[in-house]
Amino acid sequence: MGNILIIDDDAEVRETLLSLTRRTRHAGEAVGSIAAGLARLREGGVDIVFLDVTLPDGNGLDALSEIKALHDSPEVIILTGRGDPDGAELAIQGGVWDYLLKPSPIKETILALERALKYRAGKRGTCGPVALVMEDVVGRSRAMRVCFDAVAGAAGAVSSVLITGETGTGKELFARTIHRNSPRANKPFVVVDCAALTETLVESTLFGHRKGAFTGADSDRVGLVKLADGGTLFLDEVGEMPLNLQKAFLRVLQERRFRPVGASQEVESDFRLMSATNRDLDAMVEQGGFRSDLLYRIKTIPISLPPLRERLEDIKPLCVFRVGQLCEQYGLPLKGFDQDFFHVLEGYPWPGNVRELFNVLEQAFVASGAARTLYSMHLPQDIRIKVAKASLRRPASDASPEPAAQPLSLQQNGQPQEPVEPPCCDTWPELTQAMNDTLKSCKDVLERRYLETLLRRTGGDMQKAMEASGLSRSHLYALLKKWNLSADGPGVGSADPVGSSGSV
Repeated sequence: MGNILIIDDDAEVRETLLSLTRRTRHAGEAVGSIAAGLARLREGGVDIVFLDVTLPDGNGLDALSEIKALHDSPEVIILTGRGDPDGAELAIQGGVWDYLLKPSPIKETILALERALKYRAGKRGTCGPVALVMEDVVGRSRAMRVCFDAVAGAAGAVSSVLITGETGTGKELFARTIHRNSPRANKPFVVVDCAALTETLVESTLFGHRKGAFTGADSDRVGLVKLADGGTLFLDEVGEMPLNLQKAFLRVLQERRFRPVGASQEVESDFRLMSATNRDLDAMVEQGGFRSDLLYRIKTIPISLPPLRERLEDIKPLCVFRVGQLCEQYGLPLKGFDQDFFHVLEGYPWPGNVRELFNVLEQAFVASGAARTLYSMHLPQDIRIKVAKASLRRPASDASPEPAAQPLSLQQNGQPQEPVEPPCCDTWPELTQAMNDTLKSCKDVLERRYLETLLRRTGGDMQKAMEASGLSRSHLYALLKKWNLSADGPGVGSADPVGSSGSV
């Protein structure tokens, strides 16, 4: 018997799903908001979550990362009142089991529930907790915990791994961690820097050569592919591999056999392939810069590493780790940190990610000399200047215009559109009423008026509306549904009816 949690603000949907769980002999609970749902999930013991997208306190899709980061996280089935292809993409990327459109037939809902429960039971039976060797890997954010789960899964497999992420996110470190936790841990981990391969020596470097194969080949040479026999071959910056080599390497991946330059016999190598790149290989395939058949071979297990700016809570543990290393290297006592030191670091966007952070920390460490505490004054001036400028710009961008100044206007591709007159109580009667009510009532009036104006000024073009408002597609659609608005006029964006016979 499974324990099912329904998170939906529609009482009729909650009651229908609770009835369905009882009919299928499962235990069921229901709440009407994200906050209540997360509070219940933190208590544990939930197997399946039916999660609505549009809820009073936010978008259900935004809660996915927190749900999936929970210990023994449940399987999630998304419920939505209107079809949204981008929302479905976000949901699947977030690890949901299924994406159902309301009203959904009872039979389809039960089938999704039973399949999810069966999958969960099988996962529990085969996947116990895994103790990973995580030397030099630091992170406690939800984004990093997802990556750690991916490392655990990849370590127990033999398939090819493709690690993607911006420069400096630690792609090679993660590849080494997977190797260190795999059955091949005692065998070689061989790195091939694809960006450094030259057209003339690439085959000799990878596949080796026999003495006399070409001018300068004074002796036999074992290539990197053979050196990885029994271990792991890591293709760093695989997106830089020349097209002519991609075809030759594809055969090596398929057969695990190759011919050294100048040799008459083929050689075998039993290696596991891992690759890394900071480039968009799918886009390169479309542009003809990367072979699609090679991409399919190297992307069996994809792992995407988040940039440092998306996991700022990891800056403090990274600082403690790196400064501890430096203290040990220089033979100095451990140094502490002033709180403003972290405040400055968290205000910087870190285009170079962890690699740049570690470089900045070393500069601050050297600047601090014998001091026992690191202060923001020890950080490089260019970092402090950029953070100071960013903090000074922020209030200016948030400031409201003076009443006598030019009226507010929507921006589209940098060009001002027809201005929108600021609201006043004479022209907005409902605002006059709301002024005598709660702050929430005032905000609601302004929010609805803003959305109505946004749709009118953009002609109902959702792309233009997203660019003008700065909202994501899912957030914009959620607000339009909340206020019963759509590009075609009020009412069209309302949720589908629920509770018809034979549907959820």
